Order: sequence, then C-alpha cells, then structure tokens
Amino acid sequence: MTATTATGGCLCGGVRYRVSGKLREVIACHCSQCRRTSGNFVTATNARAADLHLTAEGTLAWYSSSEEAERGFCTRCGGNLFWRRFDSDTISIMAGTLDLPTGVRLARHIFVADKSDYFDLTDGLPQRPAGTG
Repeated sequence: MTATTATGGCLCGGVRYRVSGKLREVIACHCSQCRRTSGNFVTATNARAADLHLTAEGTLAWYSSSEEAERGFCTRCGGNLFWRRFDSDTISIMAGTLDLPTGVRLARHIFVADKSDYFDLTDGLPQRPAGTG
C-alpha cells in the first residue's frame, strides 16, 4: 500500500473525493459485471472507507449490483467511481478517476476466465482465473 493523500472525481465534477490514507496497488478486474459497468475491464485501487471523504456528491448514486456489493456512479456523466462490499470497511476506487499523479501501479489481473475475447493480456503481470485469492 502507498501512503498518500489522493484526490479524484468523475468526468463532470459532480462527484469529487479525497483519500487520506493508504491506497492499495491497482488490480484489473475482468469479471462480467465490471465489463458491463465500464465497457471494458476495470482497474481499481482501494482504501479504508473511513479514509474516503466526499468533497462533492450531488450526483453520486449507488446501485446494488449483487447481494454482496454496490457500485457508486455519477448520475450526470455516468462515471463509474466506486465498488464496495456491504460487509467491508474498505472501498474500491476506480483508478482512472484518480487525479495525476496517482502514485499507484497495476499489480495483477483477476477474473481472467471472464475476460472479453477482443484483447490479449501481455503485460506479464500475475493473472488469476477468479478473484483475488
């Protein structure tokens, strides 16, 4: 994990956030839900939920994407911002929503058994057929 104070937000600025704490390395998730919410695979870091502070949230909405988790997105621009388990004290933050410089790096791919067929993974990073395991 990287100790940091990071900021980020959606495309239109309706949702902005600040993270005061550690960010996990970035994981690329290829599961079918991530593909459908983003149009591709998702790259996400995470932090303690208590370290995430919303500085603008007027357009933030939450969608229960399963019995276990929900996804936070902007209702104006459609930006995919967050993913969180209902029973967790951490929150995943879509890496592309972080302001530069991010201070994080891609570490591995998960759910590669579900990845789409239009690209190959050739970056040499570890790949897991299912979750983070």
